[in-house]
Formats: sequence, C-alpha cells, structure tokens
Amino acid sequence: MTESDAASLPQAAPATGARASLRAVEPSERRRIRITALIVACALFMQNVDSTVIATALPTMARAFNVEPVHMNAALTSYLLSLAVFIPASGWMADRFGARNVFRLAIALFTLGSVLCGSAQSLAELVLFRVLQGIGGAMMVPVGRLLLLRNVPKTELIAAMAWLTTPALLGPVVGPPLGGFITTYFSWRLIFDINIPMGIAGILLVTIFVHDVREPAEAGFDWIGFAISGVTLSCLMFGFETVGRGVFPIQISLAALGLGGVAALGFAVHATRHPAPLIDFSLLRYRTFLVSVIAGTLFRVGVGAIPFLMPMMLQLTFGRSPVQSGLITFASSAGALVMKPVSMTALRHFGFRDTLLVNGAVSAVLLGLCGAFRPAWPLAAIYLVLLAGGFLRSLQFTAYNALAYAEIPRARMSAATSLYSTIQQVSLTLGISIGAAALTVAMSLGGHATPMVADFSVGFLVVALFSFVAAPVSLLMPRDAASDLSGHRLGR
Repeated sequence: MTESDAASLPQAAPATGARASLRAVEPSERRRIRITALIVACALFMQNVDSTVIATALPTMARAFNVEPVHMNAALTSYLLSLAVFIPASGWMADRFGARNVFRLAIALFTLGSVLCGSAQSLAELVLFRVLQGIGGAMMVPVGRLLLLRNVPKTELIAAMAWLTTPALLGPVVGPPLGGFITTYFSWRLIFDINIPMGIAGILLVTIFVHDVREPAEAGFDWIGFAISGVTLSCLMFGFETVGRGVFPIQISLAALGLGGVAALGFAVHATRHPAPLIDFSLLRYRTFLVSVIAGTLFRVGVGAIPFLMPMMLQLTFGRSPVQSGLITFASSAGALVMKPVSMTALRHFGFRDTLLVNGAVSAVLLGLCGAFRPAWPLAAIYLVLLAGGFLRSLQFTAYNALAYAEIPRARMSAATSLYSTIQQVSLTLGISIGAAALTVAMSLGGHATPMVADFSVGFLVVALFSFVAAPVSLLMPRDAASDLSGHRLGR
C-alpha cells in the first residue's frame, strides 16, 4: 500500500465509491492484507489464551510453590494490572518507534515473560514475570490493531477486523480446558512454553510480511497522565477483579475502587489541560466512535462473564468434568468461526445501525437463554444455543471494532486504539465482576452455601440485560452511518 493509499484511509467516500475502491485493490495487495490480519490475529490469540489458560493450573502451581491456593490469584491480578497500566502508552510508543517495531518488541517481551514464568521457582518470581508478560500483552492488542488500521484500506477494514474478533472470542474458551489438559497429563510449566514457538514465528512473520506505516510523534510523552491513568486503571481493575471474591477483605476492594474513581476524576481534569493527553477523550466527539465505545462496553459486560459463569455452572451443577465443560463451552467459539464470510454481506445489506440494533438484541436474548440451561436439556439444544450465540456475538464485535474507526482521522488512529483497547480491557473485567456479584447475591438471597442452577440463571439474566441495553444505543447514529465501510445504501 502506497503512502497515498494510506493517507486516504480515514476519508469518507460514498457507497458506490467504496465498491469501486474495493475492486481497485490488487489481488496481491489483498493477500498481503489478509496475511497481516492473520499474523495480528495469531498474536492476539496467543495473548487471549495465555490470559485464561493459567486459571485451571493455579491449584497445582500452589502446591509446587507451597502456598495457599487463594494466594495464587496474584498471578492473575498482576497480569491484568500490568495490562491496564501500559495499554494507554501503546499509541504513543507506536508513533514514536513505529507500529511494526513495537509489535515485534511486544511479541518478544510476551514470549520472554512466558519462558521466565515457566521457570519460576516461587510465587514472587511468577508475579514478577507475569508483569513482564503483561507489558508485552498491553502492546500487542492495540498496536496489532493499529497495524491493520494503517495497512488496510477502509473497504477491507470489516473483513480484516473479523480476523481479530475470532481470537478474542476463541481464546478465553480454549484457555481453561487447554490448561486443564496440560496440567493433568503433563506439567503446569508447559502452559507457558507453548507460547515460545508461536512467539518466534510471529516475530519472523511480522518482519517478512508486515509493512511499517507510522505517524510522527510530535508531542512529548505525557508522564503525568501515565502516572494518573496507571493509578486509575490499576485500582479499578484490582477492585473489579477482587470484589466479592473473598480473596481480599471487601474493604480493600472498595477502597481500591474509590481511589480509582478519584484518580479518574483527576485524569479527566488533566486531560482537558494537556495538549496531547495519554488518553484522549476528545475522540468521543466522533459519533461512530462514541456509539462503539458505549454500546461495545455494555455488550462486552455480558460476553466477559461467559468464561466465568458457563464453566462453573456446567461443573458445579451439571456434574461435568473440566474437559467436558470446556468442550461444551467451545461451541460458542465454533459459531464465531463461521461468522467471518457473513459479516461483510450482513453489513452491506442492513448497514451498521440496523445490524447492531437487531443482532445485538437477539444476541442478548440468546445469552440470557443460557441461564435456562438445565441438566435435563438435550446436549444438542445446548450446543445449538451456544453456536447461534457465538455466531451473532462475533458479528456484533466485528461491527463494533470496524465502526469505531470509521470517522477517526489518520493522525489520531494511535490515540483511538489506545483509548478503545483500554475501555475494552476494563469492560471485559467488569463483566466478570458483575457476573460474580450477581451470582453471589443470588446465593445470599437463596440461602445457598454453594451455587445452585437457579443462582446461575440470575447471573446470566443480569449480564444479558447489560448486553440488551447496548442494542438501542445504535439509534444514536443515522441509518447510513459508516456506509463507506459497509457499502450499504438506503432504500435498496
């Protein structure tokens, strides 16, 4: 892609022009775009699997380190906190040093952290190495997306974003059963070593196939904003992750949430005064970006709770083994895999607004229907609901991820990816917290010491309501919003 092609990326065009531009893309260029999308998707899949694969291995790791299992939660929270602190800095890093260079460095840091985690001899060492992994992961997600935005013409953006949706949905479902299998039949250390060949291959493929298109970093790094956002996000993520879990006293979790809220207000004041804040909330002035942020956050609350609620329900109330529950839950990701060829057709025929409205509402209903699962249900019926839900959720995420950048000028793409990725990470963690809180409240009201099927029904219903509320947010846009991406025309 030439510089002139890249410069035209953020500019709007009529639907007819979009189709003409699509035909103008050379087959060799389209192949390179798909290779770039696949490379970025594989790196994100590695990050998403790693963030969940460790969960099932924690009891075994606790015995190896001779610590209480409850203390192993530090291995999870340290990684999440590292993500939260460093994601906002990714956009500036990409502009300053080049998106391709930063992406390669991110893969290298993540792989090195994996090697060190696999060799850790104590919980303290593991936490330290998980922080290093988190720094790499924080750069991989937004910078990988930025590489696509700067290498892909607008007319190819929906198809490219579909590649990123699949690992986002597949990773959290594959991780737990994969971790359980490796830990049961081999060694927990191997759950980290599986990242080594993928990391090495990723670095080589990025070097060979990915073009580096960068923007000059004209402003200096916002160190004050970095410090305040770090406090804000780490406190909020820590509070969301631990509240109601019994890992820490509730007072500590609430204090973290309170401190995070105060720091957030401080950052809001700082952002209005700084010429180039680390997290630029002025991007919310773009209507499509605002809709994608608000609706996407609400929708992700529901989806973020699935990896937490579904395996627990299947194991604790259905009597399924970890491997069996993993195979059942995997059906939702299988549905996502077959979505990619449909996404462009659906958005071209119905447009972003109507697709997000109807598809979002149906997706939320299918999520709530998961709460109606009972041990007596035929397995085929459970698979059907999960497959359909995974398919529609994948379409919804593809649309949100493409819509977010429809109006963003090229010069502000890096800032947009930083903000959007930060909000994504917080919303997914918030989904787990809301799902856990709903389950805890249902157990308390029912007087249950251990969760019952009805308690999980309440949990699914609550998070499904969040996802359902996201659907009408799309009405804030006109029906032909982002038609230059989708090729949708009114009245046809």
